[in-house]
Amino acid sequence: MNVMSPQRPKLTAKDYTSDQEVRWCPGCGDYAIIKAVQRTLAELQVSKERTVFVSGIGCAARFPYYMETYGFHTIHGRAPAIATGVKLANPELDVWVVSGDGDCLSIGGNHTLHLLRRNVDLQLLLFNNEIYGLTKGQASPTSRPGTRSPSTPMGSVDSPVSAAQFALGSGARFVARSADILQKHLPVVLKRAHAHRGASFVEIFQNCIVYNDGAFRHFLEKGVAADAQVHVEHGEPLIFGKERNRGLRLRSGELALDVVTIGEDGVTEDDILKHDETNHTLATLLASMTPPTHPVALGVLYCDPAPTYEALVHDQVAAAKSKGGAADLDALLRRGHTWTVKPNGAAPAQ
Repeated sequence: MNVMSPQRPKLTAKDYTSDQEVRWCPGCGDYAIIKAVQRTLAELQVSKERTVFVSGIGCAARFPYYMETYGFHTIHGRAPAIATGVKLANPELDVWVVSGDGDCLSIGGNHTLHLLRRNVDLQLLLFNNEIYGLTKGQASPTSRPGTRSPSTPMGSVDSPVSAAQFALGSGARFVARSADILQKHLPVVLKRAHAHRGASFVEIFQNCIVYNDGAFRHFLEKGVAADAQVHVEHGEPLIFGKERNRGLRLRSGELALDVVTIGEDGVTEDDILKHDETNHTLATLLASMTPPTHPVALGVLYCDPAPTYEALVHDQVAAAKSKGGAADLDALLRRGHTWTVKPNGAAPAQ
């Protein structure tokens, strides 16, 4: 007799929410991000038992505590390395890395680079608020010149890191951007990142209300958003603006993007560049754009899948096993020079 097991009830965003008290500052952008992630997981109906969130140190690192999934709160900057080990040990797990701009691009910069170049199949979410929040507001790798902080009281003189450009330069096969307040846009980006097989790098502009409030006001505030953002979609023209009459055009004879107005100087919609998310050069140009001369590019800047690290490693192991025959650990340990320890000292084994 066949016994029918009851159908699993459909999971909601609340099912991915743990019973832990959320301890972020009131008004922190992290609240909006975690809600978007939980809603995304519910829409995808991902298995809680196969989902793992790995974090480093910083405000963003509290994330695993608030998710009703498996989680690992690691040490400063090492979340990508730990997550790589998790994915290698069990490729069936759905692994997410949550990190801040300081954790991910400063002490963890080298680990982030290697995760991306290896193309480990996981989602890396970088919360970029351009400041160190947990340690009380020091300038971070993404802080802009002139940023006054406890570590730069006269203003930062460092050139900031562009997270998206860093990811592209590291060999990432998927690079995208969104923002904490873009609650319709962010889940779409997260779904695309989750669907991508390989390392998915998502930079999320996130407001730190205490130490760097309004850092992204110049392109996220409602009054300027339409003219200061371009939402990129594969195959669609790079058009933006309140009147939807501004666009991006490749500068004649140069590898650069110009902002043009449709209807002026003979410019038509046919002159506007169409987004090609497989074009690495175009993605780099889009990632480098900053106001006021250019809009900030949001969406999937680059997506060009390649074999994943863990698949290649496991294929290599399987190939080695097929060629080497049955493994003999005892023979391996006794291979080469060995010694037998005797009561009167060690003597070479015959």
